[in-house]
Amino acid sequence: MTLSATEIRRAVRAALAEDIGGGDATTLATVPKTAPARAVMRAREPLVVAGLHFAESAFKQLSPEIRIEKLSRDGQRLASGKALLEMSGPARAILSAERVALNFVQRLSGVATATAQFVGAIKDTRAQILDTRKTTPGWRRFEKYAVTCGGGKNHRIGLFDMILIKDNHLAALRNEKPDAIAAAVARARKKFPRLKIEVEADTLRQVEQAVNAGADFILFDNMNLKSLRRAVKIVNGRAKTEASGGVNLKTVRAIAATGVDFISVGALTHSARAVDIGLDFE
Repeated sequence: MTLSATEIRRAVRAALAEDIGGGDATTLATVPKTAPARAVMRAREPLVVAGLHFAESAFKQLSPEIRIEKLSRDGQRLASGKALLEMSGPARAILSAERVALNFVQRLSGVATATAQFVGAIKDTRAQILDTRKTTPGWRRFEKYAVTCGGGKNHRIGLFDMILIKDNHLAALRNEKPDAIAAAVARARKKFPRLKIEVEADTLRQVEQAVNAGADFILFDNMNLKSLRRAVKIVNGRAKTEASGGVNLKTVRAIAATGVDFISVGALTHSARAVDIGLDFE
């Protein structure tokens, strides 16, 4: 996942407008226009960095005179107390951009840090950690970018770049012959021949049907460890396998040990907390 300068600038511009509105009243009232400042953005807990380009854009959009020195990079692990950025320039601009810059970096570094924890938990297994579409509206590309900073892999970006036949799709096709999965896969392959097809399977019977239908990926949904192991054996390398549901840091390694290729974790984006990062004037 690569973010363009244009989409970063657009998102930051909207965030600044939301926060500053008609003017930063406190700063305009108390800080002289010519006052200079020097500040450091610093980690207040161990974390994995993501979102530095958003912070740079926030400061630069308010004043191109601000000089920024990057002391870390996205994807880098930092210990508590380590600096991410140093900046100097007009105090008013630094003060007015501070919260927007921190919001982006704290949130995206939180996603990257959570992802790195899951990736570390399954180290030395064959499985890889995937994200989901359970993202903050308007922030999907940013949060999925942060997942890659933490060592995870992106699943589909949206409804347009992959076929994922889920339980509700199958329910709508319950009367199809020879079965709903076969009908859905055949129709999807005909309509969008270039897209990969994944089928969500709740039962081992559905796993067999998905394999026989020629699915590229099979998602084992909310299966226990015994069923996951059996499902992997049924597939036997004929499709890529993904486990989903009930995944947390306590369960993820056991799930990886069943032999699945991927483990999708909605919590990477829908529940990751913002990490503690501060901006301190010197």
